[in-house]
Amino acid sequence: MKRPVALRWTAGGATLVASAAIMLALPSPQALAADNLSLNAGADGSSKASGTSYGNVKDGDTSTYWSPTSSTGYVSVKWSSATTVSSAVIRQASGGGSISSWRVLNADNGAVLTSGSGSPSTISFTSTALKKLTFEILSASAAPRIAEFETYNGGGSTPTTSPTTSPTASPSPTGGTGTPTGAWPTSAGSVSISGTINVSGTFDGGMKTYCCIGDGSQSESQDPMFSIANGGTLQNVIIGSPAGDGVHCEGTCTIRNVWWNDIGEDAATFKGTGGGTSYVIGGGARSGSDKTFQHNGNGTVSISGFYLSGSGKLYRACGNCSSSYQRNVKVDNVLLNDIDMVAGINTNWGDTATITRVTLTNSSSAVVCGQYKGVPKGSEPTYLGEGWNNSNCKVTQSDITRK
Repeated sequence: MKRPVALRWTAGGATLVASAAIMLALPSPQALAADNLSLNAGADGSSKASGTSYGNVKDGDTSTYWSPTSSTGYVSVKWSSATTVSSAVIRQASGGGSISSWRVLNADNGAVLTSGSGSPSTISFTSTALKKLTFEILSASAAPRIAEFETYNGGGSTPTTSPTTSPTASPSPTGGTGTPTGAWPTSAGSVSISGTINVSGTFDGGMKTYCCIGDGSQSESQDPMFSIANGGTLQNVIIGSPAGDGVHCEGTCTIRNVWWNDIGEDAATFKGTGGGTSYVIGGGARSGSDKTFQHNGNGTVSISGFYLSGSGKLYRACGNCSSSYQRNVKVDNVLLNDIDMVAGINTNWGDTATITRVTLTNSSSAVVCGQYKGVPKGSEPTYLGEGWNNSNCKVTQSDITRK
């Protein structure tokens, strides 16, 4: 059987639409039933537009489709027992928005199997046994229409109705162990977003620049660009400007090799109240007026291998949040240029700052460990002075190099 389809793709920023129909040979229904694992699966997702259904993505009928209620969202296929999958085919119905950024996740544990930009088609990834596979749309020009979310193990007859987007290998995370130099990374491309990207498991941005959200002001009412669920990891991302309220860590999280072109209100806010340690490993930030990393929850924030230029503070434990906690920070192997303070903590709440291997440039008067008296919400904390080598400020002069 042959079926005419329209071909649409984006190359070099220009959109090309084939004016003539292209005839593709599709496998027989028997072949599809044998190969396409989705036909025997269930389905669910994030949201669905009126008149669409999650089940439409696994019914073998390209005339029906699922569409989210906005330009972002996800749809999943799921099985009652672990099923081995190594590739997927995304078939889009006409009339929907153009997808510009996407990823495929093992929904059992939140791990990102692969990600890409542009319109997806045949997607390959490491063979994985799982009960639920998710296709997530991170950005699009409007609400896309997904006709079929086919899944396969070891190939099968999977014709392509649009050019294949081959997943690019994720760059290895850098920073954290080496000494930061102040060199800024080169962007691998741009991804336009219109709302917060929710991260569970690992989100690898492939060193692309994600932009933009918010108005660039110091307002704390802005939405974050990324919201990381407890235990999640955000890595290999360049955050453009404006970036809203930056990154929110809802529990413990890892932020690895993330670069902020403009800090805005805060680069990241740590909100988890279940204890534990969150990590900032490598990366950098610039052009801030106050705090870079804001700690509102409890537990520990560990910052290593980081570069900061032109900001007020690298770290601040909240001194007037609605809930008071003991908070701890560990700062090691960082390069800080043109800043006012390395870390600000509240000694009356038992906060601690352990600071080692800090290089300060163009910051001759910068305070290393600022001690404050925390106060209830609605009041302003009292600055008590700089601390050295005491029970709260665990830092000595030999830990600091000024240039």
